Formats: sequence, structure tokens, C-alpha cells
Amino acid sequence: MTSDTNLTRRRYLQGAGAAGAALTMAGCLGGGGGGGSEEVELLHGWSGGDGQAAFDALLAGFEEEYPDVDVNANAIGGSGNTTLDARINTRLGNNNPPSSWAEWPGQNLTQFTSEDLLGDIEEDVWSQNNMKEAYLEGPQEAAQVGGSYVCVPTNIHRLNNVFYNVSVLEDAGIDAGSLETPADLVEAAATVEEETDAIGFAHAMSNPWTTLQLWACVFLGEHGTEAYDAFINGEGDVDKVQSSLETVAELSEYFNSDAGTVGFQEANQYVIDGEAAFFDNGDWAAQMYISQEDFEYGTDWDHIAFPGTEDYYSLNMDSWVFPADGPNPEDTKKWLTYCGTKDAQVRFNTNKGSIPPRSDVSTEEFGPFQTDQIGDFQDSEAQPPSIAHGLATTPEVLNNLKQATQSNFSTPSQSAAEETAQAYIDAF
Repeated sequence: MTSDTNLTRRRYLQGAGAAGAALTMAGCLGGGGGGGSEEVELLHGWSGGDGQAAFDALLAGFEEEYPDVDVNANAIGGSGNTTLDARINTRLGNNNPPSSWAEWPGQNLTQFTSEDLLGDIEEDVWSQNNMKEAYLEGPQEAAQVGGSYVCVPTNIHRLNNVFYNVSVLEDAGIDAGSLETPADLVEAAATVEEETDAIGFAHAMSNPWTTLQLWACVFLGEHGTEAYDAFINGEGDVDKVQSSLETVAELSEYFNSDAGTVGFQEANQYVIDGEAAFFDNGDWAAQMYISQEDFEYGTDWDHIAFPGTEDYYSLNMDSWVFPADGPNPEDTKKWLTYCGTKDAQVRFNTNKGSIPPRSDVSTEEFGPFQTDQIGDFQDSEAQPPSIAHGLATTPEVLNNLKQATQSNFSTPSQSAAEETAQAYIDAF
């Protein structure tokens, strides 16, 4: 298979191999890595927080189900999976893939499938445990590239959330349920800063994906799914793109002063501490609230759909892929088969703050926030795929969008909106 948005297999392997040589000399691979034929080697990016707890729970369930399978699991931390991606490219470049690794599905997988680096697991995995019948349509489509099943999604994250501190909004006299448009959210953030000592809108900009994700929510809220679909298909309206960037610039007037240097967890902490009113991020952010003592859902913190997107469930997913030439393929298929079970998805999602991609998982073990999210998903009119996480865009396009954000909009402003909008259009 070929694609003009990806390197040829030879160039892909040569380029990644050169990076691998440099990483190996620097000792980054810990002596070369690579699982032997008798173990299942798993790589993922969850080195802390909710992700680590979710993976640990998932692995514990697998080891109970398959006690005779040896697993060598390694967390490769780094913002937005950057470090994990570099490690995977290096391993593939050295013809030394792990047994499986955590990866965003959808268009993100074309970087591998265009070079035949992933194998088809329809018969050995997707035909087990009633997966084809139980998986929701969106996750099942995201698991396929060119009609071949190459991964197993484990969860669904919602992106169009606005979380808020209940006390801060009460002090400011704001009813979150009354916010109907992104402009309303900007006005509410201004009111918070006028009426209280709190930050209007907590945000993190140390990595460009957070601002790209915020823009996508604003764009969806202002222009709807038709414009959104046109954009991700490379047919976006530059004027609409620019208007939403201008709204982000307006909202940035109420960001925390250290937004340019902090990550999303630090920004989210402002809401927990009562120092900020609003925060927009994926539902993984909710796990920080849930883990806090004496910080209760509906009483101390709450959330709404991003204003203007009430009928949408903008989503991203995590998945585990099957490399075509990976070590120990039979035991790797056992891992992937387990990841598709109800037990695995309860264990993983109750810790991750996400919801299961299987439709037959009971909500009994999920808390009230996730139960509400499951209801919102079932009632949603559309499920727009994530731009900032590669579900809707190829890696090349996503890299271009991030670069445009970093280069032109790292300090959001009205004057930067026009140039950034054109760069977003040109990203395709």
C-alpha cells in the first residue's frame, strides 16, 4: 500500500532507524529493549495518574485470565504520546516491534498501514467474545483501515466538556446551564473575573494540542458538524476557521497567567483549588476531580457540554494494535482478545474516566459522572472524531496543525487569527 501523506516503507525505516541509533547511543532504549519470543512486550504512554491506574487494572485482569503468559509492560511517558511515538518509530525502524502498543485508532493508523506494518486480526480477535455485535459502530470503524481490523479500542473519551467549580460560579452568579454559545462562555469567564478573585478560564499551552482541541470545540460550537466534517476532509471554510480562532483569542484574555508553561493537569488543579471557574478538556480530566477527597460531583464540581455542542459527543479513543511482524503473535492475540472483553473495559474505563466502546457493558460499576456520559453518548446526534488526537486526521496533517498552532498562535490574539486560519487550511 502507498500513500502520498506517508514515507515509503524504506524511507520510513531508514529515517526511524537513524533516530533509533541516536537513541540507543544515548541509552534511551535501556539496552535495546525488545521482547523475546516467550513474552508479550507492551508499550504505552500512561506513566502516571488515571492512565497508569487504568492500565494497571487492565493488566491485572489479563494476568488473572492468562496466568501462563509472561508480560513485559513499559510506560513511555511524555506529553501527547510524543515520547512513545518516538520510541515506536525507532523500534519499527530497527525491525524490532514490541508485541503491541497503545495507539490512537482511526486515521492515525495510516502511518503504519500504508507500509503494511500492522496485521489483520478479524478472525483471531474480532470474531471472539461477540465483539463485532457488541462494539459500537464508531469504535469498530476506527479499528479498521481499508477494511482490515488492525487494533482493539478500549475506551471512548469525550472531548467537548467544560468542567467548572460550582462554588466559583455561584459566587459569580452564573448558571452554567444557561450558556448556549461559545460567546456566552467568553462572557461568563469575564463575569467570573469581575465578580470574584478566580481565574475565568484555566488553560494549558505548554503543548499545542490543548489549544488545537479548544479551537475544535469552539469551531464545532459555532459552526456545527457540517463545517467540522468539511474541515477534516480538507474542504474547510477559512473565514469560519478564523472566526473561531478569534473567539479563542477573546477567551484567552481570561486564561491563567502561566498558561504558556503548564500542562493540562496543572491547569486543571486551579479548578480543584477553587482558583479558576472553567476548564475545557477531555473527560480524563474528571478523574482528577473524582480522586480528590471531599470534592463531590454535582456539589463541588460539575460539567456541561461545550456551549453550542450539546447534541454532540466529540470523541477520541485509545487502542492496542497488532504489528504484522511482532514477537509472540499468539500470546499477543490473547492480550488483544482480552482487551475487547467486558471485564477488561470495566477495569480500564472505571479508572480512566472514559466509557466503554462495547454497548453491552453494565453501568453498575461506573460512578455518576461516567454514567451521565454514557447516557449523553447514547442520546447524541453526532460523534465528531477528534482532530487534536489524530482520530480524524492523518499524522502528517495533525503535525501541520500543531506546528501552525505552535508557530502562529502560541499566544492567541486577534491579529494572529488570520494567518493561523490559513495555516490550518493549508495543513491538508
